[in-house]
Amino acid sequence: MANLNLETARNGTVAIVSPTGELDLSGAGLLEAELERLERDEGLATLVLDLRGLEFMDSTGLRLVILADQRARAAGRRLALIQGPDAVQRVFDVTRMTDRLDFVADPEDVR
Repeated sequence: MANLNLETARNGTVAIVSPTGELDLSGAGLLEAELERLERDEGLATLVLDLRGLEFMDSTGLRLVILADQRARAAGRRLALIQGPDAVQRVFDVTRMTDRLDFVADPEDVR
């Protein structure tokens, strides 16, 4: 059973997806389906993934974020990430993905 919940908000050309709980193999499908649903919207310019509500993220979640970033770049969109708690951010830090991905301090930074 997935220990992940999602909340999605839309403001014009920006969509913010806020997962809460644990982003691992059991919950990755839920988040991936939501991201892919949003990506089909041609009016979307920026997708923000707000990681502040996550308690845990493993390599499955990291892979999901990297693939979403690749799809966004290929479509000419921006994928911005709001830094999560230390346990989540550590996954990005140890893999040096903080150097490659677009992290912002606040959703207002992408408007």
